[in-house]
Amino acid sequence: MKKSYSIEEINSILNGELIGNTTQTIEGPEQLQNAKSNHISFIGSVKYTKYWAESKACAAVINDNLKLEPGENRALIKVKNADLAMAKILELFNPPPPVFDTDIHPTAVIHETAKIGNGCKIGANCYVGKDVELGDAVVLYPNVCVFDETTIGNNTVVWSGTVIRERCIIGSNCIFHTNVSIGADGFGYRPSDDGRGLVKIPQIGNVIIGHYVEIGANSCVDRAKFSSTIIGDGCKIDNLVQIAHNSIMGRSCIMAGHSGLAGSVTLGDGVIIGGSASIKDHTTIHSGATVGAGSGVVGDVEAGKTVLGYPAQDARDMLKQWVAMRQFMKKQ
Repeated sequence: MKKSYSIEEINSILNGELIGNTTQTIEGPEQLQNAKSNHISFIGSVKYTKYWAESKACAAVINDNLKLEPGENRALIKVKNADLAMAKILELFNPPPPVFDTDIHPTAVIHETAKIGNGCKIGANCYVGKDVELGDAVVLYPNVCVFDETTIGNNTVVWSGTVIRERCIIGSNCIFHTNVSIGADGFGYRPSDDGRGLVKIPQIGNVIIGHYVEIGANSCVDRAKFSSTIIGDGCKIDNLVQIAHNSIMGRSCIMAGHSGLAGSVTLGDGVIIGGSASIKDHTTIHSGATVGAGSGVVGDVEAGKTVLGYPAQDARDMLKQWVAMRQFMKKQ
């Protein structure tokens, strides 16, 4: 059933300041340039205010420091943070997840020793191995593999193609998107004694993932050589991210797409890693630090510091270097 709301209903949810009014029923959110008359849009920065006049959206949520006139049969809702308000509206219009006709599909293979919690849903062609434990309301979409002695906490959702290897420990309320790899072997080799090749180093550890962790499609978290690779509570990991063996992430860290941690990297709490950034092995990035996109970190980063470039250094110093270099090149 299609969802629709009046502007008053949406404003009551956002608890904002309603400017103007519209009789148009709102049937979804959309970008300003693509919106139609039944859409609500968002303006979080002054640089986007110029698009409001030409937009067909009947309403917009805007930051309360912006000055705009709604126009005829149009409305604005002023809030402190349009991005957070947008998230609430997206939840209103979020379509339901795919339907399971039966809680456990007959083609799923579940080992007789596995323990399945109440309300779990297990899709077609899933594999649940020996001594696996699934908490309550775990969802495994079709073609998920969970190997022996792994535990998964309550309400965790695992999308198709994901493989969770043996002995991993997964917390509650996590989301793993399509084709995530948890617990594959870490990248470890040594030269052979006869000098004719490389010998694989056994990776006998596991992966421990906390609660409320989200991991994007095609990302990999490798098992430890010994002990554990650890992802702390509340971490958010984008698509195509690599987390190598024995790395440790604190709470609520963010890693953007194509970034990667080499082996035995340690992140404190609240660390932000920009897209395509790479972190050298045995490096520590302390709590609250930020690594700019495309940077290469080769040494420890102090708490709260922002670094940029390759090799990464204080962002302000790096920007000054770039400006100086540009000025120098213009003089040549």
